[in-house]
Amino acid sequence: MPQAALFLADGSRFDGSGLGIEGIAFGEAVFYTGMTGYEEALTDPSYAGQILTFTYPLIGNYGVSGSAAQYARACVAGAIVKQLCAHPSHHASQCDLGTWLDRERIPVMTGADTRAITIALREHGTIWAALAVGEAALARAEVELSAFVRRATTQGLVAGVATPQAYRCEGAGGGARVTLIDCGVKRAVLRDLAAIGASVRVVPYDAALDEILADDPDAVFISPGPGDPTDLGATIATLRDLIGRKPLFGVCLGHQLLALACGASTYKLPYGHRGGNQPVRVTSTQDVLITAHNHGYAVDGTSLPGDLVATMTNLNDGTNEGFRHRVLPVAAVQFHPEASPGPSDARGLFAQWFRDAELPVVEA
Repeated sequence: MPQAALFLADGSRFDGSGLGIEGIAFGEAVFYTGMTGYEEALTDPSYAGQILTFTYPLIGNYGVSGSAAQYARACVAGAIVKQLCAHPSHHASQCDLGTWLDRERIPVMTGADTRAITIALREHGTIWAALAVGEAALARAEVELSAFVRRATTQGLVAGVATPQAYRCEGAGGGARVTLIDCGVKRAVLRDLAAIGASVRVVPYDAALDEILADDPDAVFISPGPGDPTDLGATIATLRDLIGRKPLFGVCLGHQLLALACGASTYKLPYGHRGGNQPVRVTSTQDVLITAHNHGYAVDGTSLPGDLVATMTNLNDGTNEGFRHRVLPVAAVQFHPEASPGPSDARGLFAQWFRDAELPVVEA
């Protein structure tokens, strides 16, 4: 196995072994706290451009099924694990994780001290990094990382995972007609909208207002996705034009984009929220939901304009987790109600949005 190392922009280095793919992956170094769900995380478009460290030490135990994938390909820039299982055991497994990662051309480091990497990321926050596999890559990694950091940006991440053209996903029938603005949508979002009867038309993140409204949808959904929401100025302007025309609902990046369109502001979190164990308090009931997160930016709750009201708060750090318009059918949440994999506490929020907007819900 070739040598491998993770180089952080602060000068830190962590060593391990690579798999079959040699080269250098550049991106933000982040960590994922789920004990399961590696296939979903690796194919989650919200992780585009990131080097993902798994905090759980045993990864790959149940192999790769393909049915759990949230996108047609791996979306991460690179992956880091403590111990990679070469002989998975699960009836749905199609191949082992290492073989799949090589097939997807993803640089991987195994045998790494993932606890030390996680502590470093907790100390320094999200940081630019290079994952180098192979002698040639290791020799040039530090120099190339310095050059990468000088030009690094999140621009283009959404374009790399969003659909380039519109398509349709039919639901069970009898439900609402929804136009979904794709900033990097997960298959689980489409699955859960279909489960409540929605007929979904997916359009690119940069679709013009006329294209979004082309078939007079009952509502518009803004999907999750990667990167800094302020990169998508044209999308924000389009959402601003949609407010008051159609019911709107945003998730994760969609939550941030909708907040910006309403006049709020966003900021980069020092550590980001990633994993399936984030406690969120619902303001109206004081209930606590355990939720799945994957985002590095947040809505500034103090910046919400007077016509918006905060609906949810993260109990770990007090960040805003949701808002709604006081009059119009406009709402959003920062976490992932579809949670695939993850807790199901918030699974009913899509149906609740439909009911609040007086749209038909078809119960499965």
